[in-house]
Amino acid sequence: MAADMLRALRERRSVRRYTAEPVAREQLLQLLEIAGWAPSAHNRQPWRFAVLQSQDVKQKLAAAMGDRLRVDRLADGDDPALVTQDTERSRARIVEAPAVIVVCMTVAEMDAYADDRRTAAEGMMAVQSTAMAVQNLLLAAHAGGLGACWMCAPMFCQDTVAAVLQLPASWQPQALITVGHPASNGKPALRRAAAEMVHWL
Repeated sequence: MAADMLRALRERRSVRRYTAEPVAREQLLQLLEIAGWAPSAHNRQPWRFAVLQSQDVKQKLAAAMGDRLRVDRLADGDDPALVTQDTERSRARIVEAPAVIVVCMTVAEMDAYADDRRTAAEGMMAVQSTAMAVQNLLLAAHAGGLGACWMCAPMFCQDTVAAVLQLPASWQPQALITVGHPASNGKPALRRAAAEMVHWL
């Protein structure tokens, strides 16, 4: 494996703070093109992307997601002060990022089955395929000198994200990827040793 590829895999970090410098549309398109080279089940390429650069749109999305988070957490009986703190942190990550890529998946072009078991498996294959596209995107951002962070919050409020962004009915939000020119290198990464997670047969 090429040394530069190994270096990129090891050095990529989740970057949550960015400078105010905007990310050019051409750069974002490059990231999405590389994302599209991920493997996918049946080569159906079920990933879809909504790119947010408008501050107004980012603020509307962050506010709606924050409202949903607050309702859910308070229903759990969580400390209101901590809920406010977490909601504000999430809002800031979205609105302060120069660009936000909302990653969605669709099963519209996946195989259709009459039974629930295979239908569920086909849906999971689309989710896995989309996750691989996200990994490509994150590595491409790192290789291009950009910072990026994967936020899974849309999984808890897919209907909210879809409604605010007026997404096509078949698009299911999976993640937010914040993108920008890094203002820091991110936190030091800790990883478990492979030997702890492998079962040899």
